[in-house]
Amino acid sequence: MSQSTNQSWGGRFNEPTDAFVERFTASVGFDQRLAQHDIRGSIAHATMLARVGVLDDAERDAIIDGLNDIAQEIEADTFPWSISLEDVHMNIEARLTEKIGIVGKKLHTGRSRNDQIATDIRLFLRDEIDAIEAELVRLREGLIELAANHADTIMPGFTHLQSAQPVTFGHHLLAWQEMVARDHERLLDCRKRVNVMPLGAAALAGTTYPIDRHVSTELLGFDRPAENSLDAVSDRDFAIEFTAFASTLLMHLSRMSEELVLWTSAQFDFIDLPDRFCTGSSIMPQKKNPDVPELVRGKTGRVYGHLMSLLTLMKSQPLAYNKDNQEDKEPLFDTLDTVKGSLRAFADMIPAVEAKADNMYAAARRGFSTATDLADYLVRKGVAFRDAHEIVGQSVAHGIRHDKDLSEMSLDELQQFSDTVEADVFDILTLEGSVAARNHIGGTAPDQVRAAAQRARDALATMTRQET
Repeated sequence: MSQSTNQSWGGRFNEPTDAFVERFTASVGFDQRLAQHDIRGSIAHATMLARVGVLDDAERDAIIDGLNDIAQEIEADTFPWSISLEDVHMNIEARLTEKIGIVGKKLHTGRSRNDQIATDIRLFLRDEIDAIEAELVRLREGLIELAANHADTIMPGFTHLQSAQPVTFGHHLLAWQEMVARDHERLLDCRKRVNVMPLGAAALAGTTYPIDRHVSTELLGFDRPAENSLDAVSDRDFAIEFTAFASTLLMHLSRMSEELVLWTSAQFDFIDLPDRFCTGSSIMPQKKNPDVPELVRGKTGRVYGHLMSLLTLMKSQPLAYNKDNQEDKEPLFDTLDTVKGSLRAFADMIPAVEAKADNMYAAARRGFSTATDLADYLVRKGVAFRDAHEIVGQSVAHGIRHDKDLSEMSLDELQQFSDTVEADVFDILTLEGSVAARNHIGGTAPDQVRAAAQRARDALATMTRQET
């Protein structure tokens, strides 16, 4: 048995908490990560209580000074954490009372640990979202600049991982940028729902003290106070929404990782990653393994798991707060750490990707990637599309038999399948002619890629200006 019953709630208990139960139910081992945000919320709460007359100015100042001292202890790693005090809130409150006396016990007036933890998580997540956004911006900038630099670099485009049509490397990179841009929008939209203040909801029904929640809202930088006290203490939608954002982002990073892994292989040999983003083999001295993209690809699964954990955690909870919600933090914390690490790795790595343009070009020449161009050429000459499709299919079969790409065939060879073909066909059978022909918004023509890169720069600049 533990030596004493927790003084914050033990008045109605006749025996101390079982020592195992004390350890089993304690959250201080992981929620101490919220300490600085807990202190920030408490300072705002004390300031508000003084404004409405619940605390006098001297009491407020003593509480704030004590909390600032505790913040320094935590920062210096000298704070005496205790598992017997259960969580971050009671550890800080007990230390405050130890430092300034009975005035420290007045801090909890008009609030509960229920609205306190809900406030802490939102403050913490809001700051983390801002840090994640900065990494997203870095990644988008890197993708845009790399794409602009490779607007003319031709590579094969794939469907079913089979060579389909030639595209440019810049166009491919801008496809990645579009994925991340949508993730950026999702993150900012999620932040709006994070930035709602639960403080003042107390345990579940509000408080009888004359609090002013608008004061606390302003002091803590929230957009508005939560409308309903029951919902305020029990809502974890914002954590689920963030983890859903994270799952989508990691899905996109995983898709990028898969292509990076393929492209660095000897079979593709499209790109090179600097040594600092790779590792070697303990037995095969020739190996250079793309560990960063592989690891990001692997970490995607754990984020998916955290999303399912949070959804399952909330699916059967009656209003209002339940102890189940203690289990929301570790999945959220690990999701945040995984997202930040993965984004930092990608934001550092992408600008350092080196394209092997000659290898990409040679690969684009294989696989009859200009076959659709030949079909379109025939249609423009008056051939029905289905007939054109058949003609090109026969031409490709001829090329397979004789190991020739369409652009390598003579005019006589092509004309044996259709006398509509003329000498100008070679203008569109080259890789350069193929990509240049896709000269419309969203197309892979080099001029369109450069224009798209500029639009992406402008959109990103506008988004970041709106945030500041």
